Amino acid sequence: MTRQSQDSIGQMLHTARLFEKLDESALSIVAGLLEVKEFQPQQYLFHERAPRESVMVVESGEVVVTHGIGQRPITLATLGPGALLGERLLLGSPTHVGSAYARTAVRVLCFSRAVLDQLAGQHPDIYQQLVAAAAQTLSERLTYSAAQQAGSEPTPLSGRYRTEHDSLGERRIPDEAYYGVQTLRAVENFPISDMPIRNYPFLIEALGCVKQASALANADLGLIEPAVAGVIISAAEEVRQGMWTSQFVVDVIQGGAGTSTNMNANEVIANRALELLGHPKGDYATIHPLNHVNLSQSTNDVYPTALKIALHFAIDGLLQAMLELKAGFEAKAIEFGDVIKMGRTQLQDAVPMTLGQEFSTYAVMLEEDMARLREAAQLIVEINMGATAIGTGINAHPEFAARVCGHLRKLTGIPLIIAPNLVEATQDTGVFVQLSGVLKRIAVKLSKTANDLRLLSSGPRTGLGEINLPPMQPGSSIMPGKVNPVIPEVVNQVAFEVIGNDTTVTMAAQAGQLQLNVMEPVIAYALFNSLTHLRNACRVFQTRCVEGITANREHLRRMVENSIGIVTALNPYIGYDQSAAIAKEALASGRGVVELVLERGLLTRAQVDEILKPENMIAPRWKPEE
Repeated sequence: MTRQSQDSIGQMLHTARLFEKLDESALSIVAGLLEVKEFQPQQYLFHERAPRESVMVVESGEVVVTHGIGQRPITLATLGPGALLGERLLLGSPTHVGSAYARTAVRVLCFSRAVLDQLAGQHPDIYQQLVAAAAQTLSERLTYSAAQQAGSEPTPLSGRYRTEHDSLGERRIPDEAYYGVQTLRAVENFPISDMPIRNYPFLIEALGCVKQASALANADLGLIEPAVAGVIISAAEEVRQGMWTSQFVVDVIQGGAGTSTNMNANEVIANRALELLGHPKGDYATIHPLNHVNLSQSTNDVYPTALKIALHFAIDGLLQAMLELKAGFEAKAIEFGDVIKMGRTQLQDAVPMTLGQEFSTYAVMLEEDMARLREAAQLIVEINMGATAIGTGINAHPEFAARVCGHLRKLTGIPLIIAPNLVEATQDTGVFVQLSGVLKRIAVKLSKTANDLRLLSSGPRTGLGEINLPPMQPGSSIMPGKVNPVIPEVVNQVAFEVIGNDTTVTMAAQAGQLQLNVMEPVIAYALFNSLTHLRNACRVFQTRCVEGITANREHLRRMVENSIGIVTALNPYIGYDQSAAIAKEALASGRGVVELVLERGLLTRAQVDEILKPENMIAPRWKPEE
């Protein structure tokens, strides 16, 4: 270790929060136990749900903390020198609740689990001081998070504020916050769903796209200084990449037609752009959220455009999950292709079929719905950028709409077009109703499929018992051994929610008045929840249910052989009246259909065996020529 490195570490030990209560003697002991680790950009320091192996203090560089596995992770914070990571190891927490990766080259001071155990045994007083510092840090983080969620003014972790003002007056903003005064007011005004827009990363990404494309268009037209445009473009790109998602704190359900969401984006991008220029946050004389970031725009074109782009991103995710579920049903259709069973209509025995035919229908239904969803997505390409307030384009350059649309096409890969009538496009939300209707259709058919699987697996002794769902968890707190179809049940519940969300979208769409529909935030809330929950339901359905389904083959065959329904296959040979009489007697006596047919001499054994071959009962076939 170089002398410079030793000096740097010594300075960190004296200034980092974790060590602030330690005297020089204790610091000397700690210094001898730490390990220095280096991480390259994008390299992970640790992953969510992985075992905690060390406590880390960032010496240099920036670390991004995220949450979320199996989907687009949400950025919770970007931490710099002196920040503490993994401190819950000192408090007994065994696994990480988030992930952390290096945004830049990073050096950290590490205390491994083994070293901490050694410290606890040999120097318990020092160890307890570290535990106390970790507990205090965690407490402050929780307080900060709770204050944001509750809509009250949070206490900054740094203890410093800056003052910002708008047309209603001045407010203090935590110095580390990238949002500003209008966002703070919205947090206070709309403590509604406890779902800040940071929980909808597709919307944040889409807002970054719109702001980046707008800055590019304004630069093309010479409406903004190149240096200012450059840092706005860079800051918007960082928003697109999810670096500042934690700063999008307004509730997704809000009054004002989405103005609070737009301002949240404007303020975050403005303050990050100022930082890139070396200016303090809040120095809006240099870069202003409205005069620069929102130039040539209005909430009334930004919000619906971002919503449509975000919906495309979310639709892609749902289509992929539906494709995986469809493939799962197709695989089961092949696996069960030779399994004969009785089909049913109105829950009564009908005619034989194969279990493979039954499962293939679920795949076909999904394919049909995927086609309808793709059609709905094709309708969400018409945007109203350049419309500004009501569609007249006031305060926008005549060429702005075309230029911003061109940049958005390049940024998103979506074939966006400018609406031919911007006044109409600014007030009409019919496309959201169309999409919601398709999502309801998907939900209804998924629920039907889930219902079928619950019914087919009912039992195990007193139900249909035709298939077995993989056991996922004990089913009862009072009935030992009971296992319930919990995955189809949760799919049903998601479907119910989506059907209700469709009503919400319908009511919100019709509530628009004159030149604007101010209800788009609740439309966004309903659609994103429907898309996300359907996507998750499809994935869970496939991986935790469909993939593990097995067939009770012998039970199914016995049910076919004992079913009165097979008399239908004999109908072309002995006639409807004879077939009905055989069925009636079989039902009354409990005797078999084949037994009665042979007893009456209506057919020979060889004829019956040929007619009742499984392959002859599951496809179109007519009585052969005499």
